[in-house]
Amino acid sequence: MKFISWNVNGLRAVVKKDFAATFNKLDADFFSIQETKMQEGQLELDLPGYHQYFNYAERKGYSGTALFAKQEPMSVMYGIQSDEFDHEGRAITLEYPDFYLVTSYVPNSGAGLKRLDFRMGWDAAFQDYLSRLDKEKPVILCGDLNVAHKTIDLKNPQSNHHNAGFTDEERDSFTRFLDMGFMDSFRHFYPDMEDIYSWWSYRFHARDRNAGWRIDYFVTSNRLAPKIADSKILTDIYGSDHCPVALILK
Repeated sequence: MKFISWNVNGLRAVVKKDFAATFNKLDADFFSIQETKMQEGQLELDLPGYHQYFNYAERKGYSGTALFAKQEPMSVMYGIQSDEFDHEGRAITLEYPDFYLVTSYVPNSGAGLKRLDFRMGWDAAFQDYLSRLDKEKPVILCGDLNVAHKTIDLKNPQSNHHNAGFTDEERDSFTRFLDMGFMDSFRHFYPDMEDIYSWWSYRFHARDRNAGWRIDYFVTSNRLAPKIADSKILTDIYGSDHCPVALILK
């Protein structure tokens, strides 16, 4: 069973590139999208064999998530059941008999960390939501989580310390989340792999220089570990400032 997650930085924009070919080539059972940047009715996707689910931000051209699934879920939940945080279209949950699949586009703390307090509030509410789900059945969380957890997860940790995505607050929050019974699936398989990233700035030829950050994840409940065959970062796929990440279940 294959899961793909990709921050496309604008679904309408990436559709004009090679999205259809990439989507068909990857042939995922579940394909998760973040940062759709669109409203309902702005795009019709022809994806035969897939059920399509979208969560739109109230603000136009901003945020947004989508999930495409070959298997129809038992239930669908939009957001994280929080009035404070559910106006930006940042999460979708599909329920299946043996797991919950959650896609999320976690808020960026922004230039000058102007949204750090909002981000920390989101983290607390989101982690509480995921913990409640995990009490019912295992969770597979994927998406742009907007944090490089360890110094190994970005090219220039020293110069980026205290920048959005690599503050002590965000990293400590992610550690606390994992300590609640979750694992970073990529580091489960590749604990010491260096120079592997999922996001590169469009500035300064960052991708050409591989000056990137690993901020896109598959995080799963610990008890799913025996069922996971691999976790990958698909750095050869272009079309966005992020590349897709993949999870393979046995």
